[in-house]
Amino acid sequence: MDKIFQPFFTTRPTGQGTGLGLYLSYDIVKAHGGELKVETKEREGPEFIIQLPLNTST
Repeated sequence: MDKIFQPFFTTRPTGQGTGLGLYLSYDIVKAHGGELKVETKEREGPEFIIQLPLNTST
């Protein structure tokens, strides 16, 4: 879980994906002032939570 948002991290076998999906998603959400979190529960799988601000202008 510590590495899930790092570029090129993947749980797929070698040659079956680059591992950029979550990293790019995380980067896009951060660029818009938001947060991307992941919570896991045994036997239920991960839940990804995206929080974006309603208004970023000052």
